[in-house]
Amino acid sequence: MALQPGERGMILCIRFHSGPELQGGGGSGATLPALVGLIEDISPAVQALPPDTALVDVRGAERYFGQDAAGIASVLRVRALAHLGTGCTIGVAPTPMLARMAVRRAAPGTTLVVADDGRAIERFLEPGRVGELPGVGAATARALRAYGLDTIGKTAAVPLSTLQRITGVRMGRELYEKAHGVDRTGVATNAAARSLAAERTFSRDELDQERHRRALLSITEELGVRMRGTDQVCRSLTLTVRYADRSTTTRTRALTEPTAHSAALAGVAYRIHESLGLQRARVRALSVRAEGLVPAEHATHQLTLDPADDRARRIEAVADRARAKFGPRAIVPGSLAA
Repeated sequence: MALQPGERGMILCIRFHSGPELQGGGGSGATLPALVGLIEDISPAVQALPPDTALVDVRGAERYFGQDAAGIASVLRVRALAHLGTGCTIGVAPTPMLARMAVRRAAPGTTLVVADDGRAIERFLEPGRVGELPGVGAATARALRAYGLDTIGKTAAVPLSTLQRITGVRMGRELYEKAHGVDRTGVATNAAARSLAAERTFSRDELDQERHRRALLSITEELGVRMRGTDQVCRSLTLTVRYADRSTTTRTRALTEPTAHSAALAGVAYRIHESLGLQRARVRALSVRAEGLVPAEHATHQLTLDPADDRARRIEAVADRARAKFGPRAIVPGSLAA
C-alpha cells in the first residue's frame, strides 16, 4: 500500500552541470561517479541516472543531520561546487516521480521543493502538460489532447473509467494514479561501490594521540549511527590522515565481518591509526570512510559468549531509538561528552 502524504521521507533529484551549462551550454556528465560518491557521504540510498542525474532518499540523513530535505539539498550543492567545481539543480519531493518533475521545472542552479502535502502536490501537478507524466508518450498524449485533456489537472478530473476507455485498462489505471500524484516506485540503489565518510578537522596541528583517538571515536560513532539508520553494514574501513603540510596517508582494512556496530568500527580505526606510528606527526584532520556497504539483512554476525558484547549492542539499539526521537546529540559516548 502506498504511503499517504505526511508519512513519507523526501526524495532529491539532482541534475549536475558545469558552469557553462548554467548559461545554456551542455554538461558532459563525465563526473557522475564522483558526484554519486559525494552524495553517498550524506545518504547511501542513491540511484544514478546517467549521464548527469541522481535520485537520493534522504530519510535517514534528515534524522541524523537534523535538517530537512531542502537543507540537505543546500549542503549537497555547496559540497558539489567546493569539491568538484560542479553546479546542480535539485528537485525535492516526497516521491521519485515528483522529484524528477520538479528538477525539470526548477530554474538552473536552484532547488524546487514540492511539500509532502496533498494540496501542495495537487497545485504542483495541475498546470503541467500531461506529457510530463512518466510513461505518457507522444501517442498517448495526442489521444488525450483529442478529448481536451492537455494538462495533468484536467486529466486528474476525469473518472478512471473514462481514461481506461481512451488509453486502455492498464494505461488508464497508471495514468489516473500518476495524475493524482501516486507513485509506487522507490530509489533503486544501483551504485556498484557504496560508502559513507566522516571527517574531523582539528583547530590546530594536533600531536596528542588521545585527541586523535577521541576524533576517531566520534567519527566511527557517527558512521555507525548513520549506517544503522539505513539498515546498512560495511565491509571495510579506510582511514585518511591529513598532515600540517597538506600531505596525506591512507590505509584500508577489511573487517572480520560486515558491521555497523560503533564499538567494532572504533576498534578497527584505532588499530589502523596505531599501525601508522604517528607519535610525532602534526595531524590537521582525520577522516574515515565505511566502504562496501550492503543491506544489514544480507550480513551475518558471529555470535559470541561475551555478555559485554551483547550488552553493548542492546545499549546501542536503545541509544539509536533515543537519537531518532530526540536528535543525534541526545546520547554520545561518555568520553565525548566532556
